[in-house]
Amino acid sequence: MTGLALRLGTRGSPLAVWQAEWVERQLRAQGHGLELIRIATTGDRITDVPLSSFGVPAVFSRELDEALLDGRIDLAVHSLKDLPTVLPDGIALAAVSRREDPRDALVGRGSLAWRGLAPRAVVATSSLRRRAQLLRARPDLEIVDLRGNVGTRLEKLQTEARWGGIVLAVAGLARLGLQARIGERLPLDLIVPAPGQGVLAVTVRADDPRTAEAVRRPVEDEESRLAITAERAVLRALEGGCQVPFGAHAAVVPRGASRAIVIHGRVLSLDGRAMVERILEQRLPTSDTDGDVAEAVGATLARDLIAEGADRILAAVRPATRSGNALSGQPK
Repeated sequence: MTGLALRLGTRGSPLAVWQAEWVERQLRAQGHGLELIRIATTGDRITDVPLSSFGVPAVFSRELDEALLDGRIDLAVHSLKDLPTVLPDGIALAAVSRREDPRDALVGRGSLAWRGLAPRAVVATSSLRRRAQLLRARPDLEIVDLRGNVGTRLEKLQTEARWGGIVLAVAGLARLGLQARIGERLPLDLIVPAPGQGVLAVTVRADDPRTAEAVRRPVEDEESRLAITAERAVLRALEGGCQVPFGAHAAVVPRGASRAIVIHGRVLSLDGRAMVERILEQRLPTSDTDGDVAEAVGATLARDLIAEGADRILAAVRPATRSGNALSGQPK
């Protein structure tokens, strides 16, 4: 393929730029020319309210989608967990990267372990998913909202004397070279990650196969694609997003001479008291690269969660998220 001249759209935060520059390096190594174009999204501009109160998906991707469809950029780089499960008409998911550590990190002012959190400690997070799981494990904690990019959140921790710690994605800290700030990488059975956490996504216009192929060759990771296909199938069936306390994590694992996909899903009430979760495993055919099995296992997991009461939990959660009160107050 002859080298292409491509305009790459990205959000302007340091982490988003790091991610875009990583994709840029992969494409330049293939002989393509790149121009980075920074685009502010709704989620970037409005940082004084919880994410859950937006009530709409795509707060970190809509403006990038518009720039793609308008022809101002040729591709866009996202954290996959920020993408809605149904992309806008005309937008295609061209490639997903190899996954960074998907776990969440507990971060304090110094060394901080989960077992070291004091009784009734204040922990800050922007995520309903993290909030609910933290309260499930430690009902005594006080959870407060925290928005902003990684650097802003770390600075806020230093100035808020009441806070015992904050929770961030390991992947973002690792990509920014901030691994030393991690007190503990929280186990997957304690905090189930967001679907797609740790994976980068590159979107293109659906009618631009040349750009899609240019990106796919150096970026696409087959195991990540299978895992996120399963995770997003669950999320889509549950009609979830940033506005609901739901976690899912899938991985491709060896099973003798073949492989299997294992997926863990968890749905909780806002206070963590109600929870349903399931773990499923499905063998993968040797030739499975199109994600059919991954899609099916995710859909099956969603049905199992709904049968156990996930739909009732989420029905109770959504009014609070729409009103903007999901992170206000603490359970009695």
